[in-house]
Amino acid sequence: MKNFKGFRRRWWWVYLLRPILLVILSFLIARLVISLVGSVDWHQVGVALGKLSWSQAPIFVLLLLLRQGLNAVPLSLFVPGLGFGRGVQNDLTANLMGTVAPPPGDVVIRISMFKSWGISAVDGMPGVTLNSLVFYVIRFSVPVLGLIALAGVELASAHIWLSLVSVLIAVLMIVGLIVVSRGERLARLIGRKVGQVVSRFRDNVDAEKWADAVGDFRSTMSSRLMRGLPPSMASLAAMVVVDGGIVLYALRSVGVSSSMLPMLVILGTFLVAYPLTALPLAGLGILDAALIVAFTEVAGAAAEPEIVAALVLWRVVTLIGALLLGVLTLGWWRWQISRGRLHPIEEAATPSG
Repeated sequence: MKNFKGFRRRWWWVYLLRPILLVILSFLIARLVISLVGSVDWHQVGVALGKLSWSQAPIFVLLLLLRQGLNAVPLSLFVPGLGFGRGVQNDLTANLMGTVAPPPGDVVIRISMFKSWGISAVDGMPGVTLNSLVFYVIRFSVPVLGLIALAGVELASAHIWLSLVSVLIAVLMIVGLIVVSRGERLARLIGRKVGQVVSRFRDNVDAEKWADAVGDFRSTMSSRLMRGLPPSMASLAAMVVVDGGIVLYALRSVGVSSSMLPMLVILGTFLVAYPLTALPLAGLGILDAALIVAFTEVAGAAAEPEIVAALVLWRVVTLIGALLLGVLTLGWWRWQISRGRLHPIEEAATPSG
């Protein structure tokens, strides 16, 4: 906890500066891409947003909670003793810190939370690593689902090539995971080589210790990966579909009808473009611009203000909504610590290099 407080004091100014700069950069890129198909009538965008009613808010909240719950399933499977509820709490809080603070803010808070729950970093961090790796596999796999959705509606050659490249990346990642998890000799070799590279810049690095550490990690990762990979991939794939469902509901809420933009076109296009979420802030600006261009080509230029309004709404729900949930989970965790309901975490620290 002392390390976390010191980190917070040193970098408080970055809490606001970093996300603001990322948002500005993303929207500048988005404006450049959108300008390729024409200027946006922001007045009409406001009119479209004015069509929303408070009765729709509970549905957006429920979809967001379902999305975040599915997103936390792998973490709860890969970290022994964590459980689903604390997995959601850890995931949301780390997302908050990863957005507003520079690295390793999210790692520091994850380890601190694990220690407060009686889970060592040795057990917790391999699970976090596996969670991230599986998410990247899904991120580059879901374009196949997009192709299936678009097959009977609208399928361009660009969709096929983007999906094939994404799937190739996903397959290579899965093969790499399985090979490393099953091959102790390969894992130790990787650890030793990386340690040798790092030793050129740091005198106190022992390449053999790095080999031992990677070998131990492989042993831990192997059993967890084989057991948790299928349900983790299923839950994350469902999470991405729910994310697309939020886009669909947002479009319908601002007046984009199924005759203008069919459901399969919306979901299929979203899934094909989903690898763009690998960019900062989940591809904010760039992914949005790509979706606006694709949706406008189908629905027509007259629907562009409503499409822009829907994607703004989607971002508010999924980005700002998730950050607000992270504030709540962080506050709840700190309140439990102040009441002495969790283990002491004075010794929590980031992993040594």
